[in-house]
Amino acid sequence: MINLIVGILLMVTGQILIWFQTNGQFVWESFKRNPFLLSLFGGTTISYLFITSTKHLVTYFDGLLWPGRLMGFGIGIFAFTFLTWYFMGESVTPKTVVSLILALTLVSIQIFWK
Repeated sequence: MINLIVGILLMVTGQILIWFQTNGQFVWESFKRNPFLLSLFGGTTISYLFITSTKHLVTYFDGLLWPGRLMGFGIGIFAFTFLTWYFMGESVTPKTVVSLILALTLVSIQIFWK
């Protein structure tokens, strides 16, 4: 169970950081002016988080890659929705709500359907 928890926490952290790396240019002028530095320093950290998250999730799911990949997709949808709403002021539309329900279903299937 610890591998699942650590894997999810690392995945959430990676998804949050990748949002800032790619979308920070629309929030802060310094991000817009320094894309190379952002990719150079942020990319290494984010890649390490995703690699380590994958290791923990594959261990939890007995060597299977798909469950962790699908969980990463679903977690990314949630992180993107919250951060885009909070920093960019984009509203959560009915279409987004349906997508969030589908993402939650996807993550839940991976965790609870063994």
